Amino acid sequence: MTTLTSRPKAVVARLGARGWLTLITLCGATFMVGLDYSVVTVALPAIGRDLGFEGAGRLQWVATACLLPTASLIPLFGRVSDLVGRRRLFVLGVSLFTVMSVVAGSALSPGMLIGARVGQGVAAAMIGPTALALLTSVFPEGPRRTRALGVNGALLSLGFVVGTIGGGVITSGFDWRWTMALLAVMGAAILLGALTLLPRDGGRSAAALDVPGALLSSAGLFALVYGISTGGENGWTAPSTVGSLVAAVLLLAGFAVAESRHRSPLIPLGLLRRRNVAWSGLVGFVTFGMCGGATLLLSLYMQDGLGYTALQTGLGFLAEGVAALVGGLLAARLIGRFGAVAVIAVGLAVQAIGTGAMAGLPEGGNLAMLLVTSGAMGFGHVLAVVAFITTMTAGAHDDEQGVLGSLAQLPQNVGAIGVAVLAAIAAGAGLPAAFAVAGIVTAVGGTVGVAFLRR
Repeated sequence: MTTLTSRPKAVVARLGARGWLTLITLCGATFMVGLDYSVVTVALPAIGRDLGFEGAGRLQWVATACLLPTASLIPLFGRVSDLVGRRRLFVLGVSLFTVMSVVAGSALSPGMLIGARVGQGVAAAMIGPTALALLTSVFPEGPRRTRALGVNGALLSLGFVVGTIGGGVITSGFDWRWTMALLAVMGAAILLGALTLLPRDGGRSAAALDVPGALLSSAGLFALVYGISTGGENGWTAPSTVGSLVAAVLLLAGFAVAESRHRSPLIPLGLLRRRNVAWSGLVGFVTFGMCGGATLLLSLYMQDGLGYTALQTGLGFLAEGVAALVGGLLAARLIGRFGAVAVIAVGLAVQAIGTGAMAGLPEGGNLAMLLVTSGAMGFGHVLAVVAFITTMTAGAHDDEQGVLGSLAQLPQNVGAIGVAVLAAIAAGAGLPAAFAVAGIVTAVGGTVGVAFLRR
């Protein structure tokens, strides 16, 4: 087994034509899910006018209805993929996502659209961990896997930027329904690639699904993300918010107890005791939570502070997207030359510097500074993401890849904690203070995570 601090030889990973097509299929699914989140956010005002949503609070459920099932069901589907087959679950997830995109684009009422968005969220929970598990099982540990993870990380970040810009262009020039049509076409293409390129699953596992663990984890994560997502609007001391967060603590504590007693747990606690899994998970929560929060704050700075339109704001994130793409493509070479833990350290340091420097953005705007700081954040973030997933999955058995895929996906979806914390700081102390906190937390969290990974 490769040690965490070893430095594999710097090898250029050559995938071949079939390898690249397989990679495009799997990473295309990740890109599609990221695109879905951002394109809908930009289209919300047009959706509200067209379908007659009453109030911004109810309209926000178009986004929240997708986020909640995704975040709460990821551990369940990560384990299910190990039991019934990753290809089967991936194909089912992409099929469901495609159908729900057609339903969303054809929605005649708010209820119909929100129902379709719930379906998209369930599908995304199937796609996320299985796509990652297929990447780490189809591409063996080493330069090929690292390169595949680099492309995946780059497209995940690029999906956000393309969705923000493309959503603004499509909504302004055509109709918001075309964004759903685009997702449906992408889903159909990815489904075709999955059916023709992905290796068939072997026999089903004889292990039983941990039903109590599945119920407790799903309910606990649902309560956690719901409480955090609605706390800013309802108030952090509101009964619904406090009740959700208390329920989340109790349910997740019950989940931990149940896992320690089950013969075939949803998430084997032994995995969480592995140093590379536990501390890579911390790195994941830090980089996703702080980057996601800073991105939201940057959007507020551009739209509320500088008066940018949605399309101009999307273009303002172009540097972040391009830098993330470059970071993802360079990650494999850097990890091959210096090792994954060293790249985590560099990535989080660059992200911390870029995020912290945003505290100096002037009220009147400074385009060059905005592009440089957001580009640094995006570049460092993707380096850290690729490196922490490489570290987390190192030395794992094939039958653990689905669970590890879900653990690697959780920080991205539960990163709403970071968004909520930074938004609260910005509301109380201003945007500069929130940016400064994001930079400090990234630096401190990265230092702690890297220190324990090196031990």
